[in-house]
Amino acid sequence: MRVVSAGQMRSIDANAINNFGIPGIVLMENAALAVVREIKNFFMEQGRKSLRGLKAIILVGKGNNGGDGLAVARHLNVLGMESTVFLFASPNELSGDAKLNFDLFQKMDGKIVLVDNEKQIRLFKLALIQSHLAVDAIFGIGFKGKVSEPVAEYIEDLNKAELPVFSVDIASGLEADTGKVNNIAVKATVTVTFGLPKLGHYLGMGPIHTGKLVTDQISIPESIINQEKTFAYLLTDEIIKPLIPVRHPQGHKGTHGRAVLIGGSVGMSGAIVLAGRAALKCGVGLLQIVVPEAIAETVDLGVIEATVWPAKDYEVLTDNSWPVIAERLERANSCAIGPGLKQTESFLSVLKRILQETDVPVILDADALNLISREPEILSLRKGKGNVIITPHPGEMARLCACSVDEIQEDRLKIAVTKAVEWGVIVVLKGAGTIVASPDGRVFLNNTGNAGLGTGGTGDVLTGCIASWVAQGVPPLGAACMGVYLHGKAADVLKQQFGLSGFTASELVDYLPKVRREIEQK
Repeated sequence: MRVVSAGQMRSIDANAINNFGIPGIVLMENAALAVVREIKNFFMEQGRKSLRGLKAIILVGKGNNGGDGLAVARHLNVLGMESTVFLFASPNELSGDAKLNFDLFQKMDGKIVLVDNEKQIRLFKLALIQSHLAVDAIFGIGFKGKVSEPVAEYIEDLNKAELPVFSVDIASGLEADTGKVNNIAVKATVTVTFGLPKLGHYLGMGPIHTGKLVTDQISIPESIINQEKTFAYLLTDEIIKPLIPVRHPQGHKGTHGRAVLIGGSVGMSGAIVLAGRAALKCGVGLLQIVVPEAIAETVDLGVIEATVWPAKDYEVLTDNSWPVIAERLERANSCAIGPGLKQTESFLSVLKRILQETDVPVILDADALNLISREPEILSLRKGKGNVIITPHPGEMARLCACSVDEIQEDRLKIAVTKAVEWGVIVVLKGAGTIVASPDGRVFLNNTGNAGLGTGGTGDVLTGCIASWVAQGVPPLGAACMGVYLHGKAADVLKQQFGLSGFTASELVDYLPKVRREIEQK
């Protein structure tokens, strides 16, 4: 599914109105009807067949988003729901289609409260107690910055009330391009967005404030939408399913991919074991693991289906490990480096040699990235080939970019895309709302996964997943997307069974085949 910026959506709207000839008032009316439909569905699920007798609060701003809200209020009144509009603007500030909907609502004797002094906040608090739902139509996708008073006070009271809230296009206070909330934003139960989803629905604080996201095309033709060049996509079952390898009936372990994992150290054998188990659960035919001699037996027992190769190092991998690694890579289809590695400076020369002297697709994680952060230009050794995948969490990305974690989190999308293009690698920027960025500028947003992944070892599992898919012939970008999506989907299944703090990385591994199979069978 395509995802757009605010500017791209405005361009689509303008094209639909100015070139295709759809009147703006028609788009506004369709937007309102889409919101009303979701309100009806919400109450039908609770067993109510009619909206008659219910009460609604409609919070309205001065722009087209407010015009949508006024149209919603009118349609709810027609359906028998008493709607009270709280208008955060002077009627003189309304124009065009928004002004037309204001006039129509007035003509049907709709209740409008002009928010211009402290008296209205008391009326609002009373209305919150008496109402059955609220509609948020204060700010649209063009909003940026802080929510000013008195709007912020109203949003604060709205968020405290135990009411279902339906946001029109985007939750007010949430930035459409970044998902940033500067001081406060509406926490919607349902957001009905128009045309295409916006980046801010999935980035930053977006998922927290968006609630259930419903997209309605509001009669904009697909041909108009397709004219807008998009670069961002939401990962879905439909995108992932065609990427899943189909095994030939006469296939064998040698045709199902050969992956090499490099890492581990004394005290950190679990990381490479988890990565190895994940790679096998994702279907790789042959798995070889290179580890220091001291933990070789432990890893061998932990991943009995793999072959384990002790390097010429005892506790941690150093440059002495190169001969063993080079031999393993000769027939490999993928190579993942980093889980449990530890930062031995001499191993940096091994990383350079792998990037310079081999053409094996490489996945870099954990301490492999921390080592490279000393010389980030190493990442450009294969620039443009697209066969290097890095999987940093925000802290590792901050070290690679020589900046703070706050700077990474400030605009995760921009950072991921910029560095993917600059370094010529695929960037998997982990965290809430993992981002997969390609060297060609495309970006894929993931909305699977949950806070239960915030536990030791889950990143190692992801590394093993990606290495396995690459080894089986999935293109590196597709493998990164598959790994991220299925990894998160497995966590979502576990959340349903055990809650957010009741599962481990080992259990995550065991659920990987289950979620893959569910997608295959769709």
